[in-house]
Amino acid sequence: MRRFFLILLLLGTGAQAGAGGEDVVVGDFSHGEIAGWEEKIFAGRTDYAIESLDQQRVLAARTRGAASGYLRKIRVDLRHTPFLNWSWRVDSLYAGDDERSRQGDDFSARLYLVVSGGVLFWRTRALNFVWSSNQAVGQVWPNPFTGNAMMVAVDSGAEGLGQWREHSVDIRKALIQYFDKDFDAIDAVAVMTDADNFGGRAQAFYGDIYFSDQ
Repeated sequence: MRRFFLILLLLGTGAQAGAGGEDVVVGDFSHGEIAGWEEKIFAGRTDYAIESLDQQRVLAARTRGAASGYLRKIRVDLRHTPFLNWSWRVDSLYAGDDERSRQGDDFSARLYLVVSGGVLFWRTRALNFVWSSNQAVGQVWPNPFTGNAMMVAVDSGAEGLGQWREHSVDIRKALIQYFDKDFDAIDAVAVMTDADNFGGRAQAFYGDIYFSDQ
């Protein structure tokens, strides 16, 4: 995860989206569309692929002691489309890891939102929404590798394992809440299923990811 975040710090500007208030589709996985997504391999390789599951196409992620992320650079105007919407399904969790430590910073499913600082990389901020193994839903903590990223548990433990979970979050309000600053855009979205720190294996599935005005 550490190297993945360092690459996020160096993001260039992606395509502009969301200025008109219409939904901004970032991950159109249900139509098998992965154009614009890039795989970043760090500590071994998490396998990402479009598959059919529960009568729909989804992005499948499988890892075994490895870490790579799937990233799309896209600038989304939060003044018009502040709500991030996504669904995911996790089939297993890591047991006994301390997710607030560097050694335990692995998650079966996580979704990144990045505000790039450009050449002023120390100004980059990131929100990590995670399916936590042991932190309660609603818990928030700094990423153990950098204070510029906050971790937010939106699912937790065995509840809902093997089932689809849907989420909608007002990202502009969340950025104000967790970083005490009003950002009017994000610059990238990424998903990651990783196991390089704590070890083990995981399988997760990601549904469509999009921004909306409500």
